[in-house]
Amino acid sequence: MSGEQNENPRHAPDENSDADHEFPWDEGEPSAADVGKEGRLLERRQQQFRAAARRLAAAFAEIPSVRRIMLFGSVAVPLPAEIPRFRAYRRAGIALPHECRDIDLGVWVDDLADLRRLGMARSRALNQLLAETDIGVAHHQVDVFLFEPRTDRYLGRLCIFNQCPKGKRECLVPGCGVTCFLRQIEGFEFRPDALSPGRSMVLLER
Repeated sequence: MSGEQNENPRHAPDENSDADHEFPWDEGEPSAADVGKEGRLLERRQQQFRAAARRLAAAFAEIPSVRRIMLFGSVAVPLPAEIPRFRAYRRAGIALPHECRDIDLGVWVDDLADLRRLGMARSRALNQLLAETDIGVAHHQVDVFLFEPRTDRYLGRLCIFNQCPKGKRECLVPGCGVTCFLRQIEGFEFRPDALSPGRSMVLLER
């Protein structure tokens, strides 16, 4: 089958845009009520991403070669306060909880031959999540980092396309697609401390 995987119809906002937020106070400072509402929305998004991560872990667990799954990054930890990208808050210097933009999953696999199945499981799980809970997460918002069991050696990421090679710019990175659906990111080096106990949570352990 050619073409990209079916995306969840709800997409992440452009990280450089304020279009996903309405700012009736753009000519003035956000009120305390506005700040509270925005903070709750950001915290709710983290909880939605956690729900998606659990759903993905359950789907991946059906593949025998998957040995371990960990959630890490901002979705796995308490949200720190920071000055956000939203224009009105930047101008006023008002901090909000960190904005979660994607889900980082570490997946340990015995066999890289199952990467196509992993990609299909990702799309299926996210589509079911939307249908059953109205939580929208696009498949490109899920970064699946693949590791070798026992050595914890980083192998690459699960490709977001359902054809390998796809002929996209991303496919031109050296080493990308040598193993089908194993994506390499130019200049990227995984930091093992990202998986430390205080920064991650185990979702599956065989």
